Amino acid sequence: MNIDARRPFRMLASASLIAIAAGPVQAAAQEAVDEGFADDQEIIVTGEKEGYVAISSAGLKTDTPLLDTPQTVSVVTREQLDDQALQDIGDILRYTPGASIGQGEGNRDQITIRGQNTTADFFVDGIRDDVQYFRPLYNIERVEIHKGPNAMIFGRGGGGGIINRVTKSPIADHQFGEATASVDSFGAYFLGGDLNLSVGDTAAFRINGLYEEFNNHRDFFDGRRFAVNPTFGAELGDQTRILLSYEYVDDDRAVDRGNPAELRAAGNSCSFADPCGPLAGYRDTLFGQPGTNRTTLQAHIVKLRVEHDFSDELSFSSTTQYGDYDKLYRNIYPVDAVSNDIRLTPASNSVTLDGYVDTTDRENFISQGNLLWTGDTGGLGHSLLLGYEIGQQQSANARRDILFAASNDDLVVVPLTDPIVVPAFSFPAFNRSTVSDLNFLSLYVQDQISIGDHFDLIGGVRFDRFDLDVNDIQSGLLLNRTDEKFSPRFGAIYKPQENISIYASYAKSFLPRSGDQFLTLNPTNANLAPETFVNYEIGVKWDLTSGLSLTTALFRLDRDDQAILLDNQGNSTLSGSRTEGVEFQLVGKLTDQWQINAGYSYLDGQQRNASSVGGQDLRLFQVPEHMISLWTKYDVTEQFAGGIGVTHQSSQFATNDNTVRIPAFTRVDAALYYDVSESVQVQLNVENLFDADYYPAVHNNDNISTGEPLNARLTVKFGF
Repeated sequence: MNIDARRPFRMLASASLIAIAAGPVQAAAQEAVDEGFADDQEIIVTGEKEGYVAISSAGLKTDTPLLDTPQTVSVVTREQLDDQALQDIGDILRYTPGASIGQGEGNRDQITIRGQNTTADFFVDGIRDDVQYFRPLYNIERVEIHKGPNAMIFGRGGGGGIINRVTKSPIADHQFGEATASVDSFGAYFLGGDLNLSVGDTAAFRINGLYEEFNNHRDFFDGRRFAVNPTFGAELGDQTRILLSYEYVDDDRAVDRGNPAELRAAGNSCSFADPCGPLAGYRDTLFGQPGTNRTTLQAHIVKLRVEHDFSDELSFSSTTQYGDYDKLYRNIYPVDAVSNDIRLTPASNSVTLDGYVDTTDRENFISQGNLLWTGDTGGLGHSLLLGYEIGQQQSANARRDILFAASNDDLVVVPLTDPIVVPAFSFPAFNRSTVSDLNFLSLYVQDQISIGDHFDLIGGVRFDRFDLDVNDIQSGLLLNRTDEKFSPRFGAIYKPQENISIYASYAKSFLPRSGDQFLTLNPTNANLAPETFVNYEIGVKWDLTSGLSLTTALFRLDRDDQAILLDNQGNSTLSGSRTEGVEFQLVGKLTDQWQINAGYSYLDGQQRNASSVGGQDLRLFQVPEHMISLWTKYDVTEQFAGGIGVTHQSSQFATNDNTVRIPAFTRVDAALYYDVSESVQVQLNVENLFDADYYPAVHNNDNISTGEPLNARLTVKFGF
């Protein structure tokens, strides 16, 4: 692609003030997209969509078209979020090839992408959002799932990929709003609002809000969430723009860690040769204590973005974000006493319980800046990016183990009944209390080089300095670990014609020994270098039409130095993993009335340097070999439409010991839509249409979530 073709995408990267409003009934917002803006404003609408197809992503920090990004990126637009009534990250990943959800111990988002499990590889508008909680989607324009290591762009972690949420932004010179009300079969409901107010021709104020009450099929499950996000954007002259936003999230819900694996008598335990399945017959039973099983979160997030165009070729943007998070969760949950504590061996008609209280206070301060130059040198087109990121993350985490009066221990055996009867307990003493102070500095450079009309090269490298101090109050230890790492990324693209790209890429990432949440630093791993991730990928992207895109990729992802394993002689070794796979995705409009998002992934995830069992290598946990997803919507008339969705996952192992297998499942969803008028829309979404029994998420061998039975959700939207 020549440099003139690249210029509009540099302008995309510099326009955070303008965005498309969500919702099919927002006529005023759509009019803003259709009409565009005056040329002298030099503003391009970001995230412009054609149904389910997104034009670009944040994968190169330059809003490069997805067609020219040498990496697999799945994007879920606002329109698809609304059509499927998707409320959480977990809902999205059910329709994303190569990615699956974890249970997250019932208190957080936890995901596995290309075989790599994480609780922290989440971003908002390209800024790290790594605290453990359930992320709402009420203020989101689109969600991007970037596959493979991403340290060059996003920093540490991201070994299998990252999830980036792109928020809604104010729209100048337009006023519109939308109100949404929804209720489902279990009595769960939510109320949402989106209001955009113009402040003259060059500024606007937008506020998104959400209130919801939780309920589902599980006994004693309840909760509520409130969130609000006011945002102000303005142009300060022809060359400078600012965006200021504040978000408050208050989440209070029951913690449900699911069911144990099937219970067996002593001497007939689960094994690799004879794996267990989930405990059947207790789909709705809480293996915990109502009221005690609880998690709360209060989050305050302030963000300032400033953009300035020095010229048509040179621009600078900076984003500064401060976040204050207060998290609590208490839980009583089932455990496998045989493998976790030899003191207790339950009979087949009983279950062992454990529990604890965990609190986290986190303050994040992150500042990021990007200088972008586009131009020509010697007949070559360039998009040269120079950037930095500095930040500090301070965390205080504490945990108190449970003490059961009946056993005078943190474990107790109780009869397997419905409901579970939990004996008297308390949380008397801390068994962990740490304070951590993380300071990091990142510098990066990247160049996108156009060689004629058919070849693009992309290369970059990032330097990270990661300095962590941990005060382990319980042990009295003061620990420190400083890492300095370079993370390269290279890609080559061949375009035989404008709408087809064939690419090859290499990317590397790292994860410090303190882990996702800075909680695992100890005298042993404080002396170890970070884990490394290396991804090799080839793929093809083909825009079949302006609104229909086909992507396919073949990749190999290696993770090294993952953990310390001990053999029978007490010798240690560093383990790792390899995931090889292929992904396909077809997204967009088959006709003017027919939209589709279909995907398939094959993942072969194997542990490396780990002991084999029966001559076979152990598989990576929570990695289904086959994942198939299909969502399609057809507009029967201008007022009436219908949708159908299917997701399938093959069986997977709950943990790396491969002793508990989660069975395969297929779930069918459906939807109907009716436009009562230009400003009122009614839709009915039905999940699990055929009432299948399935297990959608797992945390370990004895924390296995049961899927909801048939559930209908009625939604009404009012546009104004």
